[in-house]
Amino acid sequence: MLKQLAKWERTSKYIVIIFAALMAISLVIFYAPGRNSTNNIDPTKNTEVVAKVGSASITIADVARIRENYAQMFGNRINLAQLGGNKRFLDGLISKQVISQEAARLGLGASDGELREKIRKQFSDASGTFIGFDRYKESVTARYGDIEKFENDMRDEIAQEKLRAFVSASVNVSDSEVEEEYKRRNTSFDVSYVALTTDKVATKIQPSDDELRAYYDSHKTDYRYLEPQRKIRYIFINTEKIGSKLQIPEADLKAEYDQLDPQHKEAGIEIQQILLKVARKDLDAQVEQKAKDLITRLRGTTGQATKEAFAEVAKGNSEDPATARNGGMLEKPFKKNENKINGLYDRAVDMRPGDVSDIPIRYSGNWYILRRGESVPKTFAEAKSDILVSLRNRKAYGEAFKLAQKAQTRLQETKDPQKVAQELAAQANMTPAEMVRETPFVKPGDDVPEIGSNQQFEQAIETLNNPNDVGTVTGIKSGFAIPMLAEKKEPRIPDFDEVKTKIADEIKQQRAKDQLEQKAKELVASLTGPDGIKAAGEKDGYEAGTEESFKLGSSLGKAGTSAALDDLIYSLKPGEFSKTPIKVDDKWVIVGVTKRNDADMNAIAAQRDTLKTSMMTERQEQVFDDYVTGVEQQMKKDGKIKIYQEVLAQLQEEEPEAGPGLPPGLNFPTK
Repeated sequence: MLKQLAKWERTSKYIVIIFAALMAISLVIFYAPGRNSTNNIDPTKNTEVVAKVGSASITIADVARIRENYAQMFGNRINLAQLGGNKRFLDGLISKQVISQEAARLGLGASDGELREKIRKQFSDASGTFIGFDRYKESVTARYGDIEKFENDMRDEIAQEKLRAFVSASVNVSDSEVEEEYKRRNTSFDVSYVALTTDKVATKIQPSDDELRAYYDSHKTDYRYLEPQRKIRYIFINTEKIGSKLQIPEADLKAEYDQLDPQHKEAGIEIQQILLKVARKDLDAQVEQKAKDLITRLRGTTGQATKEAFAEVAKGNSEDPATARNGGMLEKPFKKNENKINGLYDRAVDMRPGDVSDIPIRYSGNWYILRRGESVPKTFAEAKSDILVSLRNRKAYGEAFKLAQKAQTRLQETKDPQKVAQELAAQANMTPAEMVRETPFVKPGDDVPEIGSNQQFEQAIETLNNPNDVGTVTGIKSGFAIPMLAEKKEPRIPDFDEVKTKIADEIKQQRAKDQLEQKAKELVASLTGPDGIKAAGEKDGYEAGTEESFKLGSSLGKAGTSAALDDLIYSLKPGEFSKTPIKVDDKWVIVGVTKRNDADMNAIAAQRDTLKTSMMTERQEQVFDDYVTGVEQQMKKDGKIKIYQEVLAQLQEEEPEAGPGLPPGLNFPTK
């Protein structure tokens, strides 16, 4: 393929002056310094096989590169283990191989011509001209390190697109389905609810000591410790403490900024708004109609309005003085934050520049009209603080690991954690008291204080059998630990006092679970209408609340979300409530509707095509996912997929302590 591209480039009549547009997330530079495994081998170069799919092998390096990719993408501001970690990444790689092999089986692999065309489009300048073989090679080598692997990945992408088209070719959505979906999406409800949880009921249950003792006597073997318990004294190296004293040169920050994807150089989008306040409840319909009239005037036949046209309407109609005088423009660009939902402005992110909301938006008792503007670039000065956090975290991780290795060597020599902590405290930027920690007696699977449930820590202490045995450096929350065995207890049946609290919790939870549905039914029986649901729930100490303009698919406060709950709400008329409680996850929920605003069917024409396309895409995705899942399950059943868990365990799961949230606008993929 390289030779073909070289020949192609020689025939080109254009001089390449612009680098290729960066690929999407998959082309983010994956290498981050200081991220070696505890055996000092760079996992991104480890060719040990962690899984096999048919004849294809997936190595530790494959998983590690994906992991480093996301660590770079999130700026090390989140613990990836909390999102599924290496198991999630491996599952994605397995699915990728399943898709590739199934496409090949059906004769849907990528041809050289298809690959060449995809590369040409991906690596073209502003005029659409291929950037040239040398630049192509330079770009791919810098980001992937391996031309052949990159082109194989591109072939897999093409094969996936072809397999998806083949599998979902027969999918269709009828006009009646579109109309029903339009109704469901555009009907809103004022809802009252109460959610009953076992935790709330359990707080009211107090088993006596005699009950606890009797339960222990009849179940004591259930609490038998089948594995040894160990008390561990360990030295802790905090990456954040080390990072706080690191000096990051301005040139390094600028270089990091220059390498960011264009989407990460956005400060957000411009949003203009018109706010129409509802002074009294009886004026609600009148204000809503005014909003609809303004929308019709603004959207015209295109569904869009210029910034100037919207500004003119906002200045004469919006009741938000702060934005009205500025043509409805929000003071700052808006950036969607996946960790903090904004019920009003998030929807604008999915609109196209120039789009005006097609229906009035009910929010906090008032009506809004939004216009989505252009994306606003984020300058280096604006991005500098976030880049500093990201770069400092990465460098701190490497420095902390090196210091932890030094601490391990000294602990093996001295067998004295306090002495080692005193020697290294200045380098760690910690006090000796902060560095020396001790666990209670723990066994595999326990939630260890300040560590949590950590498979790597468990493996590190598993071989410690004699007091003062020292383990290897292992990653834990916020940094690294060097463990030393303080005391060990062999498998046994624990004394009553050791498990008394655990027994009490189990009895409370079980009794609460047994009582929960009945208490929900009793609460329903006491109701006469939806207006009294919230008060009745709060009176009994349960989570209760109200939601105005609730839309199906949204989370109903503490009650959560489920398809069954949506179906129930959609079936209710104003003044009705559920006659029986409904199960949502581990909660029992009672819900009532005080007001229902049915969808305006006169507006469906403007949305029909878009909605049908959306439904088709969603249904095609579901059909494709179901198909791939079925193929994968069959391959597992046939023994064609094998995962080597002991190899997977070699990869480090822990990350540097997460910062104050993800960079806005990033979504963690499910596959």
